Amino acid sequence: MQVEILKNVPKTDAKQYLRVATIANKTALCYFYIGNDSNSLQLLSESFDSGIQAESLDVAKSLFASGKADTADVIIVDLPYDQRALKEFHFFLKNRGFNSLPIMYNDCHLKNSSALAQDEVIDDIIDLCNWQYDFSSKISFLKKSKEYSFSAKVSPINVKPQRSITKRLFDIICASLLIILLIPVYLLIALAIKLESKGPIFYNSSRAGRGFRIFKFYKFRTMVINADKKIEDLAHLNQYQDSTKGAKFFKISNDPRITKVGKFLRNTSLDELPQLFNVLKGDMSLVGNRPLPLYEAATLTTNEFVERFMAPAGITGLWQIKKRGQANMSTEERISLDISYARNSTLLYDLWIMANTPKALLQKSDV
Repeated sequence: MQVEILKNVPKTDAKQYLRVATIANKTALCYFYIGNDSNSLQLLSESFDSGIQAESLDVAKSLFASGKADTADVIIVDLPYDQRALKEFHFFLKNRGFNSLPIMYNDCHLKNSSALAQDEVIDDIIDLCNWQYDFSSKISFLKKSKEYSFSAKVSPINVKPQRSITKRLFDIICASLLIILLIPVYLLIALAIKLESKGPIFYNSSRAGRGFRIFKFYKFRTMVINADKKIEDLAHLNQYQDSTKGAKFFKISNDPRITKVGKFLRNTSLDELPQLFNVLKGDMSLVGNRPLPLYEAATLTTNEFVERFMAPAGITGLWQIKKRGQANMSTEERISLDISYARNSTLLYDLWIMANTPKALLQKSDV
């Protein structure tokens, strides 16, 4: 069943503040919605001028095959997560020439999925119950990012296959050796975390890496539980108050959410050790740009920032050895360092960054 939504539907009084913010960022683009949730359709219809609905992936295929979905600018999937079916749909789109069409997935279907975005199909995760960002710039960014990935002619920082393979082998060997050597350290840290506060030993969250690929990011827990829900209450303490052009990062000095053990782990960078497993899985590299929380990555959705996501996500990188632990760093400086690494990345450059990482591990300030 296909449903074209060409005009705004009447507003309801539910979540009125969210809807006003959403309508303020309304885009002239066309969405292709796969699902059958009335609340999701309501929100999308208030954010886009037009849209197309398909109740299943099979119906979506038929609409694309018939040419009825050629006007779509983004695909938004609101179905229970089925990795195999999604891969088949993605393969179908590639064969039809829709390589640069972004695919977004409703977060509520992914929370219990252990295969979150490992198939490299999902380009972004959104919460169709509670989101309010500029879809126009976000979709434009995702398209540009996918064009960089699919076309060597577009990308000024195209990575040679041999270099990519060498980097991957280097990552696997080093990460494996480090994990084996650090097993006693892992156990001691886990015990310290458990003795101090209630909650899990590890913290994981969705992060955006290379090409805005979403993956589960691992760290030792350094904060009290539900710390992410307190961000808005602490926004006035954010050190990146000079953010311009919409880009935003979040970090505060002497964060009250951090536990005593967590403070030690952060200042010694020991909280980062579980990311070695991200490296083994291929989510990250030993050296690259820091993978960003989705609420931060969503603000870097303009063409001028796209190069920042062309480098792999990394445990350490140029930002860490240049500016880590400095409270006076601006958003522009951080983005500039990320782009610089993306443009100049080589294996020798990675080795230089790794050689300079130890002296940056011990922070002088609590940021």
